[in-house]
Amino acid sequence: MAKINLSKHSHNKWLILALLAMAQFMVVLDVTVVNVALPSMARELHFAANNLQWVITAYTLTFGGFLLLGGRAADLYGRRKIFIWAVLAFSTMSLITGLAQNDTWVIVTRALQGLAAAIMSPAALSIIISEFKEGSERNAALGVWAAVAVGGSAVGVLVGGVLTQYLSWRWNFFVNVPVGILVAITAFALLPHHIGEENRKIKLDLRGALTATMGLMALVFGLSKAPTDGWSSLVVIGFIATGAVLLISFILNEHYAKQPLMPLSIFRIRNVAGGNLTILAIACSLFAMFFFMTLYVQTILGYGPAKAGLSFLPATVIIAAIAGAVSRIVGRIGYKPFLVIGPLVLSFGLYLIAHDMKVGGNYWHNVFPGLAVVSLGMGLSFIAGTLASTSGVPKHFAGLASGILNTSQQVGGSIGLAILSAVYASTLTSELISRHGIALSQVRGYQAGIHVGVGLAIGAAIVALLAIRNHKTATAKVII
Repeated sequence: MAKINLSKHSHNKWLILALLAMAQFMVVLDVTVVNVALPSMARELHFAANNLQWVITAYTLTFGGFLLLGGRAADLYGRRKIFIWAVLAFSTMSLITGLAQNDTWVIVTRALQGLAAAIMSPAALSIIISEFKEGSERNAALGVWAAVAVGGSAVGVLVGGVLTQYLSWRWNFFVNVPVGILVAITAFALLPHHIGEENRKIKLDLRGALTATMGLMALVFGLSKAPTDGWSSLVVIGFIATGAVLLISFILNEHYAKQPLMPLSIFRIRNVAGGNLTILAIACSLFAMFFFMTLYVQTILGYGPAKAGLSFLPATVIIAAIAGAVSRIVGRIGYKPFLVIGPLVLSFGLYLIAHDMKVGGNYWHNVFPGLAVVSLGMGLSFIAGTLASTSGVPKHFAGLASGILNTSQQVGGSIGLAILSAVYASTLTSELISRHGIALSQVRGYQAGIHVGVGLAIGAAIVALLAIRNHKTATAKVII
C-alpha cells in the first residue's frame, strides 16, 4: 500500500480532508449529543413536557430545510468563504445555546445552529468532491467523510453522556466553540482561494430557495407534530399539505427557471436519484433507532447519562472498522453490492434489537447483539451511498449534490422519527389501556416503532437493487 507524500500537494488535500471531516463531525455530533442531556435540561430550564422534543427537532428542521440553499450558495458565492463564515456562525450559536436561561432561548438558538450547519455541511462536502478526482482518490476521501458522518451519531451519545454527567448539559454546546474557532482559523490558512470561486454570472434562485426551504420545513414540522397531536389533527394535515404544495411548486419552478436552485437534470444521473432514495430510507430507520435505544437504556435499564453514552461506543468502533474496509475494496467490486447487502444487514440488526428488548434485561444480552449488527450494516451502507449519490456529478454541481445528499439524510431522519414515534405513541397508549405496566408498555412501543424501521431498511435494499448502476474504479491505496 503506497503512502501519500503530502509535500507533493501544493494545497495539501489530505490535511484539508481532515479539517473538513472535523467540521462535519461537529455538525453530526450535534444531532445526537443532546439526547442523553434532555432530562437535565428539562429540570434546570423547566421545560414543558411537549416542548422538550424541540431541542432536537428545531435543529433538524432548519438543518434539513436549508441544505439545498446552503449547497447552492456554496457553488455560487465561493465554498471557502461560505464554509468559514458558516463555521463561525455555528460556533456562535453553540455558545449562545449553552448560555440559555429558558426553554424558548434554547429552541430558537438550536434552530439558528441548524441553519449554520445546513450551510457548513454541503460547503465542506462540495470542496471534497471538487478537489478529489473521481476514482480511487475520491473513494478514499469520501470513505473518511462517510465514516465520520456515521460515527459521529454514535459518538454524540457517548460525548453527551460524559459531558452531562461530569460537567453540565451546557458543555454539549460550549465544546463546539474552541473547536469551531480552530477549524475557522485553520480553514482560513489552509484552504486555497481558488476553491469554489464565486460565480457572479449566476444568480441565486430565490423563489426556488423559498419554496424548497419552506416546503421541507412545513413537511417535517407536520410530521414531527403527529406523535403528540395525532395524524388526523388539523395542524398535522395542514402543515403536511402545505409542505406538499410548496414542494410541487418548487419542482415546477425548477423546471421553468432560467437559473434554477436545483437543476432537475442532475437526477438524470441515475445513481444520484437511486443513491439518495436509498439513503433517505436508511435514515428513516436509523434516527428513530438511536432515539429509542437511548430511551431504553436510560428509562428501562436505568443507566445514567455517562453509562448510556458509553454503551454506544462499540457502534463507533465497528462502524470505523467496516468503513475502512469498504473504502479499500469498493473500487474493485463497486458500490452496488454494499448498498444492497448493507440495508439487509441493518434490517436484521433492527429485528434483533426489537426482539431482544425486555424489562429487566441487560446490556450484553438485550442491547449489544442488535447494536453490533446495526453498526455493521451502517458501515457497509453509508460510504457506498455517498459514493453512489455523488458519482458522475460535474464540479459546478458539487455543492448541489452535497446538499441533496445531506437533505436526504436529515429529512429522511426527521420523517422516520416522526412516523416511528407515532407508532410508538399509539402502541404505548393501547398497552396502557390494557393495564400493562408503564415499563412493559414503553418496551412494546419501542419494539413496534423499530419493527417499522425493519421494513424501511428492507425497502432501501430493494431500491438499491433496482435503481443503482454499479461502478468500479481503481482501489483507493491511501494510508489515512
